[in-house]
Amino acid sequence: MASATITSKGQVTIPKEIRDYLNLDPGNKVDFVIDENGTVKLIPLNIPIQSLSGILHRQGMQSATLEEMEVAIQEGSSDWT
Repeated sequence: MASATITSKGQVTIPKEIRDYLNLDPGNKVDFVIDENGTVKLIPLNIPIQSLSGILHRQGMQSATLEEMEVAIQEGSSDWT
């Protein structure tokens, strides 16, 4: 298991074995995501978008139609008016 120490500025060096596993190079960007279980995930942003397909899928979850998405967006935006 790889570990790292947080500096006084809140910085962390990603261990080499993790950088190698994620194919991260200097200058690559990463995203931090907190999932529904509270687990923090490091997502490399240097990967093709197609490989992210299904990343948020949960068992039993139904796909939404474009129309359902549009309604949800409009309902969400009406909360701001």
